[in-house]
Amino acid sequence: MHIDLRRLGLAGSLLVSSLSVAYAQSGTFPRNGVYDDRPGLYAFTHATIYTDYKTRLNDATLVIRDGKVEAVGPNVKIPAGAVVQDLKGKFIYPGFVDLYASYGVPEVKAPERQGRRGGPQFDSQKPGAYDWNQAVHPEVNAAELFKVNAEQADALRKLGFGAVLTHQPDGIVRGTAALVSLNTNRNETELILQDRAAAAYSFDKGTSTQDYPSSLMGSIALLRQSYLDADWNQRNPTREQNLSLRALNQQRSLPAIFEVRDKQSLLRADKVGDEFGVQYIIKGRGDEYQRLPDIQATKAPLILSLNFPDAYQVDDVYDAIRVPLQDLKHWEMAPANAGLVAKAGVPFALSTADLKDKKKFLPNLRKAIQYGLTEEQALQALTATPAMLVKAQDRVGALKPGMQANFLVCSTRLFAPESVMLDNWVQGQRYQLSEVPSDYRGVYTLKIGNQPEIKMLLAGKPEAPELKIVKAPADTVKGTLSVNGELATVVYNPTPKTKGSGAVRLSGYYTPDTRMFQGDGQLPDATSIKWSAQRQEQASRAARRDSAKAPEPVQLGQLQYPFVAYGRPAVPEQQTVLIKNATVWTSEAQGKLENTDVLLQNGKIVKIGRNLSVPSGGRTVDGTGKHLTPGIIDEHSHIAISEGVNEGTQSVTSEVRIGDVVDAEDVDVYRDLAGGVVAAQLLHGSANPIGGQSALIKLRWGQTAEQMQIKGAPGFIKFALGENVKQSNWGEANTLRFPQTRMGTEQVFVDAFTRAKEYEQEWKAWNKLSKAKQKKGEAPRRDLELEALVEILNEQRFITCHSYVQSEINMLMNVADRMNFKVNTFTHILEGYKVADKMKQHGVNASTFSDWWAYKNEVRDAIPYNAGIMHNAGLNVAINSDDAEMSRRLNQEAAKIVKYSGLSEEDALKLVTINPAKMLHLDKNMGSIKEGKDADVVLWSDNPLSIYAHPERTYVDGRLFFDVESDQQMRLDIQKERLRIVQKMLEAKKGGSPTQMPTARPTKHFHCDTLGEEKELDQ
Repeated sequence: MHIDLRRLGLAGSLLVSSLSVAYAQSGTFPRNGVYDDRPGLYAFTHATIYTDYKTRLNDATLVIRDGKVEAVGPNVKIPAGAVVQDLKGKFIYPGFVDLYASYGVPEVKAPERQGRRGGPQFDSQKPGAYDWNQAVHPEVNAAELFKVNAEQADALRKLGFGAVLTHQPDGIVRGTAALVSLNTNRNETELILQDRAAAAYSFDKGTSTQDYPSSLMGSIALLRQSYLDADWNQRNPTREQNLSLRALNQQRSLPAIFEVRDKQSLLRADKVGDEFGVQYIIKGRGDEYQRLPDIQATKAPLILSLNFPDAYQVDDVYDAIRVPLQDLKHWEMAPANAGLVAKAGVPFALSTADLKDKKKFLPNLRKAIQYGLTEEQALQALTATPAMLVKAQDRVGALKPGMQANFLVCSTRLFAPESVMLDNWVQGQRYQLSEVPSDYRGVYTLKIGNQPEIKMLLAGKPEAPELKIVKAPADTVKGTLSVNGELATVVYNPTPKTKGSGAVRLSGYYTPDTRMFQGDGQLPDATSIKWSAQRQEQASRAARRDSAKAPEPVQLGQLQYPFVAYGRPAVPEQQTVLIKNATVWTSEAQGKLENTDVLLQNGKIVKIGRNLSVPSGGRTVDGTGKHLTPGIIDEHSHIAISEGVNEGTQSVTSEVRIGDVVDAEDVDVYRDLAGGVVAAQLLHGSANPIGGQSALIKLRWGQTAEQMQIKGAPGFIKFALGENVKQSNWGEANTLRFPQTRMGTEQVFVDAFTRAKEYEQEWKAWNKLSKAKQKKGEAPRRDLELEALVEILNEQRFITCHSYVQSEINMLMNVADRMNFKVNTFTHILEGYKVADKMKQHGVNASTFSDWWAYKNEVRDAIPYNAGIMHNAGLNVAINSDDAEMSRRLNQEAAKIVKYSGLSEEDALKLVTINPAKMLHLDKNMGSIKEGKDADVVLWSDNPLSIYAHPERTYVDGRLFFDVESDQQMRLDIQKERLRIVQKMLEAKKGGSPTQMPTARPTKHFHCDTLGEEKELDQ
């Protein structure tokens, strides 16, 4: 028996009890009262049905029973007892799936700490047999926390979602997520579609009150160590009953979703995943288009946000200046992100994540489609892809027999501007979203009394049509139309420009069958009239076709690498360049060579001489009157580091790596190139005795962080002595962390290397065992902190030590001799002149400042003759910056040593070229102009030690990363690009787009003692 609900006057959610077939049992929950279980048997006929994102069925039928799809197709037999709903002209789509939500899961609030006076927290405060760090809690299971939240569910259903992957977004290792239904008429046991559907991760420690980690590199190190500890725990289950590690092991086979803050951390996360054989699904922040080729290479599926930034209020010139170029460009290009990701072939799902106002989701989705995302790609990203990523494609994301009856009923094509979502069915439960809007739009013939017929146009949105009265092609006036039920009112002023003219007011009713408005009205002179407006079908269809024409393609600015000021459309290519007739400072035994040519080819220096010829396809640069030097190498720098230079929460943090957090978009990289710098050692700060591992980079502006790092470079690590490590200036609260004295600092070194030696012996003993014995025994636990120290003992990693006073310099050399390791470099070393002989005996290098003094107590004995004295004692000496501004003037810092110590000009230049290259063990390939070395050279306008000299060209690997001509052009281009986007923003504001006030983004310059990202102590 077929029942048409419309004839019964029902909305589709009620059934007559005689049609129901009650089941004897319904779940495990008893009920108070009469059981009334209905089969939920419905048939939706004559609809256009998308069974999945690419399969469209015309004039088809969908049958659902008991919350699941029973049949779908064009010739489906309707079962007896089904409630039939005729959806002719309507569209049915699979319900959306959101993979990044916290629906129904309680928000975690950080416990209150006692502020600065409370002091540091070293240990976890979480009771139980759990991990040592509060930010690692894989034991958290969203399914156990989940509780229906009707308000949240309603908001998501209105956007088209029928299921979400929910988790508790807190911490680094966050636990498991559950796939849940947005049905709110069942209990939680019926709504959890998939328990432990995925594991969740991030680099954000969240609400953890523990001090460690305090930096991004600390978070990455903690995640690495957690994976290693989980492996060890699995191999040795009886050694430690750690419930967190046990849970982490159980989750290794689950899809893993990793939330990141930007595209650089996306690449960082994927690198960690590669180390441990995990392919993360990465939830980004909408800037993926800025590094698409590199993201594509990761093969990571993405979860994309549709959180587009509002235009900035740039009416005020001073306000506009405050907005960085990358923010202006991101406003313009962010809506194109999904389309560009799709074009690159990267699989992705779309999410409501990051939207404070969830109502913006559908408008932003349509905007993404306008900016290049196809409707099929959008539907796939909302249905099939999220289902596939969490291995739930047999339950949600499509409409096939046996799957959840999650689907949308739309008035027309889903992504059409005029489309209205009518119903969202979730597990066979109908949730009505809106009524079918009456669509009055079209072309009408308007007849008012005895006046000649005129044209009435209704356009715009169905729910709010715009009215225009056309008396002649050049005579059109706007009016208003309001319809309440069947009653209609039309008001317009036939002569709006005529002073004192009145409005025509027409009231009446609309007849759907004849598609006509008619009734009574009054003219401006109070004459009563009859009126009618008859719809013209052919003209209306033509008007609809015209309005449906594809809009003009969106014009976007150009991508650039990096996506900041002074970025380029592409990284410069390696060039074949002959620099002719320059004064060449070789930093080799040959010294300065006058009127000499240097040929750069394939990233190398291939020839040095006179009257050289440029190979075919190469270019010649006239160096007459100019000076060519090796590129400057900064032995001690803190530029290009993301989210913290110090992990000072523990006295030994040798497990953290600056190489994990290189910021390839720091404009200081470009500024250093403009100062002739080609390479730098990026050092951890000096907040603890044994800090983190260094990154040795070349300033390859525009390339990724990974590409900037020097392949095959030796490992370095930062040690520190003095006031910073014993927390002299950290305030009253910081008196708990060991060490608090200089003698305590010595003990930290002795203890750390004692443990490292024991660790090494433990592994050596293990490796000597036969494979059979290894299978029976317990393997040692890998400890990243101790592994780095073992590398020092084996001369596989080298120490750069922050130092000032002679007593501590002597102390560390004595500890090194006792523990059988070497100190590679003392940096700062402002009292090095007092112990130069002992340093020479130890074989240590000295990297110092030229004339810094009096900036803190430890430097009261600093003298500008320090570098010269150490040089004359036979030490290898370099001048470093430790400062983003000074690094651009290291040539001038080196020149000061000529004044204070009488060094030759050639030896002074070596202080910032070959000498730091030797310190960093890079002199085989860098630091001097010699055939076969890397083409890292700088062409100066004058003697490089002159205050009037400036670099005209800086080559790194034979690529021209800086030259004065292109720099001047880029400055002009930046201004043009800014003005273009500012004008576009002004137009957007004029058109009613929301805006935001510009906020200053201060430049963050790290120094040795910077704690966190912005808080700086006295150096």
